[in-house]
Amino acid sequence: MIQSPGDRTAAVRQLTDSVGGSVECVYWMFGAQDGLAIFDVPDSVIAAALSVAVGSTGSFKNLETHELLSQEQLSQVLSRSKTAAQAYRPPGQQT
Repeated sequence: MIQSPGDRTAAVRQLTDSVGGSVECVYWMFGAQDGLAIFDVPDSVIAAALSVAVGSTGSFKNLETHELLSQEQLSQVLSRSKTAAQAYRPPGQQT
């Protein structure tokens, strides 16, 4: 970064634009992680594809992708979890 700082936020924006997404923000920080980008893309498959594309370049030592859920999505998850929990029996337990 010292030798060629460039506009790394522009690179993130170009990447997300290429798949119909948008950048909410990009932050640079100190600590275990050097940066954080929050972006919106059409779906999880596209988010995973971006992660694989960026990760395959070797530009990052550690790259993580996290999907954020809205309150409405969390409510859906919890509702479906309740149904699933009633049907699930850990291996070895009687039904």
